[in-house]
Amino acid sequence: MKIRSRLRFLVLPLLILSFTARAQQPLMNRIPEGVELMGSAGSRSSFSFDKAMLDSADSLIADEDARRAAAAIHGITVTNYHFRDEIGYDPRQLESVAAEYKAAGWKHLVNANQRDPGTGTDLWMHFSGAQIDDVSVLIRQSRQMSFISISCRLRPLDLLHLSGHFGIPKVDPNAVMVPAP
Repeated sequence: MKIRSRLRFLVLPLLILSFTARAQQPLMNRIPEGVELMGSAGSRSSFSFDKAMLDSADSLIADEDARRAAAAIHGITVTNYHFRDEIGYDPRQLESVAAEYKAAGWKHLVNANQRDPGTGTDLWMHFSGAQIDDVSVLIRQSRQMSFISISCRLRPLDLLHLSGHFGIPKVDPNAVMVPAP
């Protein structure tokens, strides 16, 4: 009987902590409601790479710094939405996506390629101290939209090492990085 009461004493705080941690970071490893609303008018396809899959790709990277950075990625999920009509989603819904991320403590770092209404690329990152623990990318085009979610424990310097790998554009080492307003 004493063992059961001790187990309850230990298990209950652990359960409370796990639910509290999930409540504080509600956007990690899931598609935000605003993105789901934007994509609801189209067809959807999705694929994921878990840690084991990413580790198997490790041998393809020759650069040791890039290999160490790649090891800090825990999972990648890509969700694609395809629309019949030109801009098959309401571009104003992007404001709700940005508000959802801001409320959860994410930083909006990139808002690029805004040539036409409804097109562009947005990048959000969630930090735990100085480390990046999640990254989300939303790419909007006239008839399709892609949402990419990356779960990780990266240092900002790791992003430089990963450039040129996994489809990440090569970063000019002499470039000056300026955060989005």
